[in-house]
Amino acid sequence: MAKKNAFYAQSGGVTAVINASACGLIETARKHKDTIGKVYAGRNGIIGALTEDLIDTTKESVADIAALRFTPSGAFGSCRYKLKSLEANKREYERLIAVFKAHNIGYFFYNGGGDSADTCFKVSQLSEALGYPVQAIHVPKTIDNDLPITDCCPGFGSVAKYVAVSTLEASFDVKSMAKTSTKIFVLEVMGRHAGWIAAAGGLLIDHNIPVVILFPEVVFDQKKFLARVDANVKKFGYCTIVVSEGFHYADGRFLAEQGSTDAFGHAQLGGAAPVVANIIKDALGYKFHWAVADYLQRSARHIASRTDVKQAYQLGQAAVELAVKGRNAVMPTIQRLSDVPYKYRIGVADLKDVANVEKFMPKDFISRDGFGITEKCKRYLLPLIQGEDYPQYLNGLPQYVTLKNIAVPKKLATFKV
Repeated sequence: MAKKNAFYAQSGGVTAVINASACGLIETARKHKDTIGKVYAGRNGIIGALTEDLIDTTKESVADIAALRFTPSGAFGSCRYKLKSLEANKREYERLIAVFKAHNIGYFFYNGGGDSADTCFKVSQLSEALGYPVQAIHVPKTIDNDLPITDCCPGFGSVAKYVAVSTLEASFDVKSMAKTSTKIFVLEVMGRHAGWIAAAGGLLIDHNIPVVILFPEVVFDQKKFLARVDANVKKFGYCTIVVSEGFHYADGRFLAEQGSTDAFGHAQLGGAAPVVANIIKDALGYKFHWAVADYLQRSARHIASRTDVKQAYQLGQAAVELAVKGRNAVMPTIQRLSDVPYKYRIGVADLKDVANVEKFMPKDFISRDGFGITEKCKRYLLPLIQGEDYPQYLNGLPQYVTLKNIAVPKKLATFKV
């Protein structure tokens, strides 16, 4: 088989460990020089392919590629851009194939979440229809942990660790001030339809800290919620609430909906925490503080889970191994073998079974009252936040790498996205 180059792109919201997947992928590709030529990265994700803005990763040193494993965010830039169907936007697919042809690209690695899996699947199917077959491998990534088939998604374990630690520390703070000051602390975390991230706040279950969790999977019962908060304050003197941004009313309206949409057509969310805090203040009169974890939760590489970093790297490796074996339209996965001791293996899923499918919190992971997690959920979560994988520090700050990101000379006419 003639040697082909590879295209790699990062998609959607970046994480603390997406660069670890890039590291695993690039380092592994460099070991298959007989099969894979150069690895080109898309500057700002799939947009880099459409605009022929390719980065030559061979220009990066071995040391700098290795340092990606410890660096948060997307080293090559990411984007929120969803390709439509071939019928709706044939010109974009034709452009992708033209760029791939021009640069002898036969491997397409797309590192992202559910929408990215859909794009990867479309490319795998339609590239052949357009006369230039490309092996498309999806590399899973999403802090929302909502991809099907895989036990967990790279990025989630580190966010879960950050949220659990932050909830614990903030609760200690509120507890110390509750007598004369703040009695309510509300932390808003990401999670549009699935409450995996919010569930991490429930890991304080053994610390005797009163935590109430608001999941997207549980319809908001305001009366029941206020009664629980009030009971916690009366018993403990304070209460901590972890609310998912996708928490909603019975009619489906998000508490945090801003009336706008993102590039994928999703409702723009943000602001559930102050809504919840004010509901409590208006009904119970308790003084509050609230915070939105926002980018902090997904960029906190300084406290990343070692398990998460390891799995992110391994899935980048596995994507290349699948490609050199001739696989197409697949995604490497994590298959859990046991909780204690924690054991797993790398598996594989067909993209047709992954694209456009969301994995929600199982009912038996949420406590009967709807405000906490069960022991089963705790057994699931704990292995994913284990271990620390600290970056090196200099003058008190972590040392993160910035790549040169040297562009590949263009061969085609300009294309407007």
